[in-house]
Amino acid sequence: MSTKVFPTLFIPHGAGPCFFMDWDPPDTWARMAGWLRSLEAAAGVRPAALLVISAHWEAPVFTVSAGQDPGLLYDYYGFPEHTYQLDWPARGDPELARRVRSLVSGAGLESGEDSDRGLDHGVFIPMKLAFPDAGIPVVQLSLQQDLDPALHLRLGRALAPLRQEGVLIVGSGMSYHNMRRFRLRGGPVDPDSRRFDDWLEQTLALPDTEREERLRHWESAPGGRAAHPREEHLLPLHVVASAGSESRGERVFHDTVIGSVQSAFRFGAPVAPA
Repeated sequence: MSTKVFPTLFIPHGAGPCFFMDWDPPDTWARMAGWLRSLEAAAGVRPAALLVISAHWEAPVFTVSAGQDPGLLYDYYGFPEHTYQLDWPARGDPELARRVRSLVSGAGLESGEDSDRGLDHGVFIPMKLAFPDAGIPVVQLSLQQDLDPALHLRLGRALAPLRQEGVLIVGSGMSYHNMRRFRLRGGPVDPDSRRFDDWLEQTLALPDTEREERLRHWESAPGGRAAHPREEHLLPLHVVASAGSESRGERVFHDTVIGSVQSAFRFGAPVAPA
C-alpha cells in the first residue's frame, strides 16, 4: 500500500467531443482543454490507476467496468464524423474493479460489474486530454439511477481507501448543466449559473459534516435546480467530495463557456513527488 494519499477531483468534461472539433468562436473550449491537460499536475504525481465516476452511466446499482480492454462508447449524437473515430486505448483493471466492489459492498451498498460496456465520453474525452498516452489503467463506476444524493455521499466514503492505493478518483460531470440555457454562440451568462457556482465554492470549502449536509440538500441552493434540472452531472461531485471528506474543497479551475460558469474542484493536497 502506498503511503501517498491522492486528492480527489471533480472535473467538467465539456459538451460531447467538444475539444476535438471546430467551434465558433474557435477558443470556446480552449481554457478548459488546457486545464484538463494539466490534470496530472493537479494530482501531484502520475497515479497507478484511475477510477472515474461519469455523469453518463446510470445503473440500478453501483456498477464497475470490469473488462481488461473496455473500448470506447461514442454516446453523443449529431457531431462531426471524425469525432466517432477518436481513439483512447486505455486498458482496464479487473483487479481494481474487484477492489471497488469489495469497498462498496463493505459499506452496505449493492454493487455490480459489466465487462462489456465501453468507456463513455464522460471518461475518454477528458482523459484523452489529461493522459493522451492512455498509459494508465482505468475503471469506470456508474451512478445509481435513483440519483439519491445521500447514497452517492455514502459511496464516496466507501471509496476513500483507494486514495492510499495509488488511485486517482475523478468525478466527471459539469458544475452547471441546463442544456436549454446553454448559449452555443455566446451571450450573457445565466445568473443562476453564477449563483449556484458561488454556492458550490462556499459549500465545498466547509468542514466535511456541514459540507455533506448542504450537498444532501443541494436543490435548495441559490440557482440549484435551475443549474441542474436533472442531477446526473452534479452527483459525481458528491462522490469525490465525500471520498476526500477530511479536506476542504478548493476550486482549481473556473471559466465561463456557452453562457455558463464551469468549475473544477480538488479535495486534498496534490501528492508530493518522491
